Amino acid sequence: MSRLREQFRVGEVFTYFIRVFQKPKPGAAPANFNLRAMHTINKISILMFIVCLIVMIYRAFLR
Repeated sequence: MSRLREQFRVGEVFTYFIRVFQKPKPGAAPANFNLRAMHTINKISILMFIVCLIVMIYRAFLR
């Protein structure tokens, strides 16, 4: 049972979703261009995923 529970742990994923949309803390190490670009691409992909989920739910239940 514990092995199955480990497979479905998503706490770290949700923590990343929260962290990626927060502003950097003052005094934090400056991020280089590659890191900022990666986080920007991740933000765009997360937003596109949420929009697609909303469209799929709309099509499934409201049509």
